[in-house]
Amino acid sequence: MTVGRFAPSPSGRIHLGNILCCLLVWLSARQKGGKVVLRMEDLDTARCPMRYAEQMIQDLRWLGLDWDEGPETGGPDAPYFQSQRTGLYRNALERLEAMGLVYPCFCTRAELHAASAPHRGDGCAIYAGTCRNLTPAQRAERSRRRSPALRLQAPDQEISFIDGHMGSYAENLARDCGDFLLRRSDGMFAYQLAVVVDDAAMGVTEVVRGADLLSSTPRQLYLYQLLGLTPPEFYHFPLLLAPDGRRLSKRDADAGLEALQGRISAKELLGKLAWLAGFHPSGTPQSAAGLLEEFSWERVPMEDIRLPEGLFDL
Repeated sequence: MTVGRFAPSPSGRIHLGNILCCLLVWLSARQKGGKVVLRMEDLDTARCPMRYAEQMIQDLRWLGLDWDEGPETGGPDAPYFQSQRTGLYRNALERLEAMGLVYPCFCTRAELHAASAPHRGDGCAIYAGTCRNLTPAQRAERSRRRSPALRLQAPDQEISFIDGHMGSYAENLARDCGDFLLRRSDGMFAYQLAVVVDDAAMGVTEVVRGADLLSSTPRQLYLYQLLGLTPPEFYHFPLLLAPDGRRLSKRDADAGLEALQGRISAKELLGKLAWLAGFHPSGTPQSAAGLLEEFSWERVPMEDIRLPEGLFDL
C-alpha cells in the first residue's frame, strides 16, 4: 500500500505553499488507494510552540485534507511529533558512530558561511572537512571552549535516483555537499537524520515535497543505505512564489491562511491551487476528493509557479 506523509514544521500559520504540498501529498496517495500520515516536524521547539501545531491541525480539517495516522487520530507509529521521538534519532546516531563515520565539528556559523568557503548553487556552504582530522588532543581542547556539532563523513561517490516528477538527479556528496550535520551544537538533531528515521519507522513509501528539498535527497539516500532501511519514492514539485518572485514564508505571513479565511471558501482555495498546479483547468471551487479524477503528475509544471496578482485577493 502507498503511504504518503505530510510533515510540516509548525513554526507559524500555514501558507499557500504548505497547503499545495499537503494537497499533492493527499491526492497522490489517495489516488493510489493509499493512506496519509501527518507528522509535525517540531524539533526546534522554541520556534514550534504547540499552539502552531494545534492551529495547523484545525486548518487542515477546514480544508478537508484528512489523515489516517497522526496527531488526534493516533496510530501504530505514535508519537507523531518529532520532539517526542528523539530516542529514535539517538539510536540511529549511535549506530553511525559505531561505523566510525561521525566526528565532532567545532566550526562557528560565521566560519561555515565565510565568503571564501565554497558554496552550492542554492547558496548553501559546502563543508570543507575542517574538523574531520583533528587529533584527540585538539578535540579535547576545543571542547572546553565550544560544544561540538556532529557530522557524517560524506563518501566520494555519486548518489543518484529517479524523482517521480523531476526525473534523474545525482550528486557526489563529497564534492557537492561535504560532510553534513547529524546533530547541531545545541544538541538538536538535524533534519536529514530525523526525516530518514521517521519515514522508515512510519512505513512511508512516497515522499512528496517542494523542489527546494530535491538536493537533500542524496544525503538521505546515503543514510538509508548506512542504516539498512528501504527508501521511499520521491516526488518533488515546483515552489509556489509570491507575485514578486519571492518564496512564500511563514515569517512574513505571505499568503497565509489567516488572511484568506473569511474571504474565500476551502473549495475555492483548493480549486485555485489545483489550477495553478496544472491539473484543474477551470479553477472552479472543488473539494480535495473532487480533484482525484483530474490529478496527474504529468500535468504539474516543472518550473516554479508565481502567484498571479489578485488571484486570492490578498
